[in-house]
Amino acid sequence: MLLHVAASTATTKMVGILTIHLHLPGCASLKEKRGRLKPLLHRLHREFNVSVAEMDRQDMWQEAVIACALVNSDGAQIQRSLQTVAKWVEGNWPDGMVEDTKLEII
Repeated sequence: MLLHVAASTATTKMVGILTIHLHLPGCASLKEKRGRLKPLLHRLHREFNVSVAEMDRQDMWQEAVIACALVNSDGAQIQRSLQTVAKWVEGNWPDGMVEDTKLEII
């Protein structure tokens, strides 16, 4: 297997990470929790072109922490895009409530 290593370019790459703490009222099992989260994760990936995964509170029935990541050379664009994701989840996801959000750009 041959790997090609590209020469370093002058373009700065930035990573944005949006962490969303969710409360899922009424969840009675981890299976039910996964059933509510899976469509959300799939939709965020499809509609906003972000990488998304459950990152914490995997063993709690009524809580979840998901993270969305985005890479770009423009930090302002990353911030706008991830803020749009956060607003969408708060306003359009009927299966739970947003407890907290955190946006980091590295």
